[in-house]
Amino acid sequence: MQFSNELLKNFKDERINIFIYGNKKLVMKKILLSFVIIVSVIATIAFASNASALTQADTDYLRIHVRANSNEQIDQSIKYIVKDKVVEFITPYAAQCTDKQTAITVIGGILDEIEDVCDRVLEENGFNYVSKASVRAEEFPTRVYGDLTLESGIYDALIIELGTGEGDNWWCVIYPPLCFTSGTADVQYRSAIYEIIQRFKRNA
Repeated sequence: MQFSNELLKNFKDERINIFIYGNKKLVMKKILLSFVIIVSVIATIAFASNASALTQADTDYLRIHVRANSNEQIDQSIKYIVKDKVVEFITPYAAQCTDKQTAITVIGGILDEIEDVCDRVLEENGFNYVSKASVRAEEFPTRVYGDLTLESGIYDALIIELGTGEGDNWWCVIYPPLCFTSGTADVQYRSAIYEIIQRFKRNA
């Protein structure tokens, strides 16, 4: 009889242990499931935010990138000389642009002239390669220009490749015309540029 009572007690203890162990496994499964759900929600929000940022980036700005033939000092030096001449040439055209689409149309219509400006500088300085200019969408990392930060994303840009175009690039923004002010620009033009920049900052 004593043996039967002890056996019954052991049996009950074993059932309790199984019950407790089973509950622990159930709790762990619930915790794991909750973690997976939270991670999925965060990933979805991040993806949606990134997609929104890419769309916003593509909508707001027209960039300019001048890419050197290589990272050799001589190629980097001529890049900046070319940049100065290109900015000087584009400035009066940028002054006409009241929105990004107009800027794309205007700049897209003078690509041959932009290449002529670049090639003339290259030839005058003894370089045997030429330039290639195009307006196209590309993905860029986050960049800072003064008080303006352009987040990483896809942007429309005037891309000027000197030679192979494999070297480091100089970049700026055509619209709003952050780089395209000149000493001969009148006060009204400067004021219009200032207002455009401030509006973009407020809406950013």
